[in-house]
Amino acid sequence: MTVISIQSQVAWGHVGNSAAVFPIQAHGIDVVAVPTTLLSNRPGYDTIRGRVLDVQLVADLLLGIEERGALDGARMILSGYLGSADIAAEVADFVSGAKARNPALLYCCDPVLGDREEGLFVRLDIPPLMRDQLCPLADIITPNHFELEYLCGTKATTIDAVIAQARTIIARGPSTVVVTSAELPDTSGDTIETLAIEATRAWRLRTPRVPISPNGTGDLFAGLFAAARVQGSDTPAALGHAASAIFAVLERTARSGTEEMRIVETGEELVHPKRRFEAVAIT
Repeated sequence: MTVISIQSQVAWGHVGNSAAVFPIQAHGIDVVAVPTTLLSNRPGYDTIRGRVLDVQLVADLLLGIEERGALDGARMILSGYLGSADIAAEVADFVSGAKARNPALLYCCDPVLGDREEGLFVRLDIPPLMRDQLCPLADIITPNHFELEYLCGTKATTIDAVIAQARTIIARGPSTVVVTSAELPDTSGDTIETLAIEATRAWRLRTPRVPISPNGTGDLFAGLFAAARVQGSDTPAALGHAASAIFAVLERTARSGTEEMRIVETGEELVHPKRRFEAVAIT
């Protein structure tokens, strides 16, 4: 089993591929990791080195893994932060060709655009490509609440509105929309809410809020959810697994007092979380 993961990479810390690759591998799944950026660290530190990669380099890497037969053994393509509109368009072309060659291949798109605190943190020419090209190709998308609203162009302040927005996106192509960091009227301040929506069913899951906000949790969630689906879990089971494993990582990170997630130290619980949370059907 193989996952092709196309997203940012950092030398220090855990975001992008540097957050997703090890957790997927811990599940016994090979990962073909293609970087879209090579950076010393994530934004937020006093300094940052490196750059978004040239689109031709990313295209060459994608062609190279295709020449090695990566598409034939892959179960899923996962994409995250893409860095430029040119790279986004190149990834869309790659995914389209890959799915034509291997119809059983799933595509999980984490539409990394921004969040409630920072707003959009990508170049302004990326969101239209994400909305109009990448998301329609996807089987699964994993936006946070802010990204879901941005993709749909309207606010969603109730659970019915979130489900309706997700099903608007489902009508364009994906079969599953997972909304992380959902903000609902009855979401208490001491919980984190995640929703999973399909065409006729939806699930809700709450975990206790750990009093830290490290970067890369969305990248980690997408990797864990993809790993569970590749191993045969259905949507609610994959949601429960990913949320439980992230909770274990956040608990350990809080105990350590570090800015970066303690992913490697939580290795065993990435696969077998000690505390498990279950998704509850809501429709």
